[in-house]
Parts: sequence; structure tokens; C-alpha cells
Amino acid sequence: MADAYLPFSALLRVFGRIGLLSFGGPAAQIALMHRELVEEHGWLSEERFLRALSFCMLLPGPEAMQLATYAGWRLRGTPGGLIAGLLFVLPGAFVVLGLAMAYGAYGNLPLVQALFLGVKATVVIIVIEALLKVSKRALHGRARWAIAGLSFLGIFALGLPFPLIIALAALYGFATADGTAPARAAPQGRPRTLRTIAIWGSLWLAPVAALQLFWPGLLAQLAMFFSKLAVVTFGGAYAVLAYMTQAVVGEFGWLTTPEMMDGLGLAETTPGPLILVTEFVGYLAAFKAGGAAMGIAGAALVLWVTFTPCFLWIFTGAPYIDRLAGLPRLSAALACVTAAVVGVILNLSLWFAAHVFFGEVGIWRSGPLRLIAPDPATLDPLAVGLAALAAVMLLWRHWPLPAVLGAMAALGAVVSAVF
Repeated sequence: MADAYLPFSALLRVFGRIGLLSFGGPAAQIALMHRELVEEHGWLSEERFLRALSFCMLLPGPEAMQLATYAGWRLRGTPGGLIAGLLFVLPGAFVVLGLAMAYGAYGNLPLVQALFLGVKATVVIIVIEALLKVSKRALHGRARWAIAGLSFLGIFALGLPFPLIIALAALYGFATADGTAPARAAPQGRPRTLRTIAIWGSLWLAPVAALQLFWPGLLAQLAMFFSKLAVVTFGGAYAVLAYMTQAVVGEFGWLTTPEMMDGLGLAETTPGPLILVTEFVGYLAAFKAGGAAMGIAGAALVLWVTFTPCFLWIFTGAPYIDRLAGLPRLSAALACVTAAVVGVILNLSLWFAAHVFFGEVGIWRSGPLRLIAPDPATLDPLAVGLAALAAVMLLWRHWPLPAVLGAMAALGAVVSAVF
């Protein structure tokens, strides 16, 4: 249970502000929560905040949203966790839905495509920036570099599934770690673990099962795929984007690669977790099949199966956080997963760059190898130039991301009109 019972009005005010201002990815979102919850209001101690953050990084799903949910749980139990988690997600979800509806209606217009030329070029640099940040944090020692390299080769050259790569990295870390565990703290409060799992597991999976049994089709496919995705989203949204793009574009054909990149660009401009790009995918896939009403149903369904598991993980594990956060084998498994994520993000960088800079991208196969093969004759110098300018703004001048996206969208439209 929670330590203190603050008025719900205070929770609504503070977590509402966090939800509306949570731009800039998980690092900026976590910094914002630290300032609000630790520095300004003193609702969580520094030690408890960091322990909770470490725990959330062990979980699949958006760590910043789960950290907000845990903080709300500490302060007002399950209702507080629901308030904090929902307020972190819903503002951005409404914005993404509006943008997805506009994109579905107007995305093929020449002006819109010109605007997104600059956005796509910026997305390439955004992913490279994420690669640099994660690699600095993750690649310490030869073993971690080897894991990153093997993960890259596995997904880039052999087409191995993302969940398999993550599982192998975690198993290696778990098996090679020092198993000496510190003294274990008792669970906080009086946890009802099985009851919590039953309630939240049913809330998550009951709609998925109902769709599979009674309404098989696109919505059932969306529910099943994104439920699986919710279990393997270790390492942040950029890590899972490669797997999601591979499946959504290559396996199911719901979206094209340019549409995926447009969705990522839109999600980058909104508050909330970047994994809200899944909502864009759900809307657009369903919109293509049945119009706006079905698109809204697809977006709502994808949101449900993406974020309901987050409440399951937090409400189940929160009473045990002091006990779990310090287990050395779990920490080592997470460190190896993060190293593998570096290789996965490198693959994503090359994938996006190839599809932005070249008009035609094929696949070269030889035995087990399968490599992307851009046609050099289709190189787009305009896209390369826009990406270089975005790199200057983001990597050298460190402009705010919304400003860069806005400037590059406008520049893409202007340059397209001229040339």
C-alpha cells in the first residue's frame, strides 16, 4: 500500500501537468517526474525514486509511464496508480489519434508528403541520436560490445526475430552473473499477488480472447500482435520499432515503411511515451480496412493491449520492489538486454536511412544471409541534405526536438515546392 494519502486533487493536478509536459522521450520525462515528485513536492525520496526507476527498467514497456504508475501507487494505492498512469498516457494518446485521423484523411496530398519529407529525414537522425545515447550507457566491456555486434548481425543479416535476440541476451546475462544476492527485504504492505494477476491479466487478455473467438479478422490480429509486443518491449520504443516495422510492413502489410516513419515523426511531436506510435499503426491499419470508425476502434484496441500490461507489471511487482531491484542476476540480464538493444537500434538506423535516402530498396539473399540493397540510381540528394541539416540541429547545436521537427517539416515543403 501507499505511504501517505494525499488528496486526489493534488495527484490530478501534478500528474496532469506531468502528462501534458512529458515531451522529449523517457530521459526528459523521468527528469520532469524527478523534479515534480522528489525536488518540488518531496512525495518520494531520492533513494526510493531511483530504486523504482531501476525496477521499471527491468520491465517490458515504457519505463517512464510505469515509473509514474508506481509513484501514484505509493501515494494513493491502486487508484493513485491508475490516475498517474492514465494521465501520463491519455493527453498524448488523444493528440496522436487526432494526428492519425488527419493523416489518414489527408496524408496523400502533395503538401502533406512534402512536409513529411523533412520529418522523415529528421527521424533518421533521431534514431541515430538514440543509438549514441544507449551505447554510451550500455557498452562497458568486451562482452557487451560482442553482444551488441552479434545482435546487430542476427537481426540485420540473418533476420532473427527480435524476441529471440532479447531472450538470448537475457539468458546470457542471467547465467554469467554473480548469483550472490543481498539480504532480501520483506514485501511492502500485504500484497495479494495472485488476485492482482488474475484481475489485470483478465482485463488485458479477455478482449483479445473474445476477438479471436467471435470476431476473427483485422482487429483480432491487431490485438494478438500488440499483446505479444507488450511482452517484448525491453530497451525502449526504438528497440522494438525494428521488430514492429518488420512485422507490420513485411509480414502483415498493414502499413508501408514511409507510413511507419511518418507515424514515428508524429509520435515524436506529442507528449507521453514514444510507444504511442503503436496507436498510429492501429488506427491506420484499421482505417484502411473500414474507414474512420474502424480506425478509432483499432487505435483504442491497440492502446488497451499496449498499456494494460503496464498496470499488471506495476501493481503485481510494486510490493516487492525493494526485494527485486537489487537482485544481481536480474540486473545482469537487463544490462545484457540493453547491450543487445544497441545492435537492434543500429539495424533500425540503417533500415530507416535506406528507405529515406533511396527510392527503391530491395533485398539481397545468399544462403541464410538477407541484406537490404538500396538502388544507388535512386539516391535522393534532397533527403540526404535535409538529414545532414537535422544532424547539425540535433547532434551539434542540441536544438529542442519539437523545434527541429517543425523547422524541417517547413523546410521540406519549401524545398519540394522549389525543386
